[in-house]
Amino acid sequence: MIRHLAARVGQSVLVLWIAYTATFFLLSVLPGDGLMIKFENPDLGLTPDQIAAVREYYGIDEPLLIQYVHALLGLFGGDFGYSIVNAVPVADRLASAIPQTLQLASLGFVLAVVLAASTAAASTFAAFGWLKRFVQSIPSVFASVPAFWLGLVLIQIFSFQLGLVPMIGASAGQALILPVITLAVPVSAPLAQVFIRSLDEVVRRPFVQVVEAKGASRWWIVSRHTARNALLPTVTIAGLILGDLIAGSVVVETVFGRNGIGRLVNESVANQDLPVIQAIVLLSAFAFVTVNLLVDLLYPVLDPRLRTAKRAAIVEDVPASPIREEVTV
Repeated sequence: MIRHLAARVGQSVLVLWIAYTATFFLLSVLPGDGLMIKFENPDLGLTPDQIAAVREYYGIDEPLLIQYVHALLGLFGGDFGYSIVNAVPVADRLASAIPQTLQLASLGFVLAVVLAASTAAASTFAAFGWLKRFVQSIPSVFASVPAFWLGLVLIQIFSFQLGLVPMIGASAGQALILPVITLAVPVSAPLAQVFIRSLDEVVRRPFVQVVEAKGASRWWIVSRHTARNALLPTVTIAGLILGDLIAGSVVVETVFGRNGIGRLVNESVANQDLPVIQAIVLLSAFAFVTVNLLVDLLYPVLDPRLRTAKRAAIVEDVPASPIREEVTV
């Protein structure tokens, strides 16, 4: 187990290094210079010598490989550099934006799980074929709805027409209602689709027929047997949709004017604030590999067969003792 965990952690570190390196070199070859866009503005009144001093201070005139080594060494020390636009440490900008996005993403994920589980339960317990087909078509509709359009529709209906959720002067809880729904609806679609298919597949297995023959109710079979067996593919997809949560937060926070990572991405891209963009990509990659590492460690908890397979592999690696050989013979 320790060897497996060490291997997975090593793979995660390698993924983070590749993501940061690729981002650094790809952004460096893009046309334009965010630093010069800011400091060459005539309104600032900087002389050419002052602009050259700024370039020297930020190390822009150094070879690209030297810039990369300096940035990587600073990263090991927890230094993400300075924001070109605001002239403040990138870590400070992330620290002010992460809580907002983390709150939105966590609540959106919880609501997405609730929507997916409810849809899968409605499909499993549907009494009529047409009702089952209707419920199974809901995730496809959710997946096809653009997040920005859904957010605008929710604002129009619940804020402007019904007046249930104020857009101006809303409390912290009220300001989260519509963004969470907007983020959760498209994210719940793949979860629901995989969960429904997994439940339908598990229901057709022989052990379910044995349990039914013993007189168990439909609810007992689903809650005690089929649901747990169908969770493994769903958990895998749940780990992969983290990217959708991060990408969706960019749109949702822009639509609802929230000061989070999504809005920070939008501002940084518009102003070519490369240090901030690099830090956000690294942060997203770290969140992605961490969640997938946790999902990988959760597999044996959900599926006892994986624990049995690992124990069997360990036993096979142990050299046979003389007593064991005699018994085998």
